[in-house]
Amino acid sequence: MADLTQILNAVEQGDPKAAAELLPLVYDELRRLAARRLAEEKPGQTLQPTALVHEAYLRLVGGEQPQDWGGRGHFFAAAAEAMRRILVEAARRKGRLKRGGDLRKQPLDENEPAAAPPADATDLIALDEALGRLEAASPRRARLVKLRYFAGLTLPEAAGVLGVSRSTAEADWAYAKAWLKREMEKT
Repeated sequence: MADLTQILNAVEQGDPKAAAELLPLVYDELRRLAARRLAEEKPGQTLQPTALVHEAYLRLVGGEQPQDWGGRGHFFAAAAEAMRRILVEAARRKGRLKRGGDLRKQPLDENEPAAAPPADATDLIALDEALGRLEAASPRRARLVKLRYFAGLTLPEAAGVLGVSRSTAEADWAYAKAWLKREMEKT
């Protein structure tokens, strides 16, 4: 089996066989990350980990223009970004007025109240908007949030992808969490 970096380089060059070899190498890890991320979503999420992985993979390697993969870390960072965008798009679709807007589905049995989402569930759209503002102010901290929150990387793994020390990543993570919390409370 070829090295992941070599396959990514071949995908960059437009080799269709390389794209077919890439999926089996990264599928399990991408699916694990997607499952972990979707487990944190509000109840009623209809997007499944497999569908999220497939959509993200198609966005990563299925485009007309070849991607410039800098290696494994860059590929998984791009996968995290693709998953984030897919989840935000799904949240926006659910919130559109033609799909009921903020209305919630009610069970047919009127004796049972509708299950409310947990009080600590993160509003994905508000997070995306706040993350966009953080990215404008501090791109590295925004990338760290994407790697931690959307790709499910640990702090040491994310620090390695970003090429910073663990202490820098810890400081950035503490700052980003506080900054995002403050920004999300404004809206």
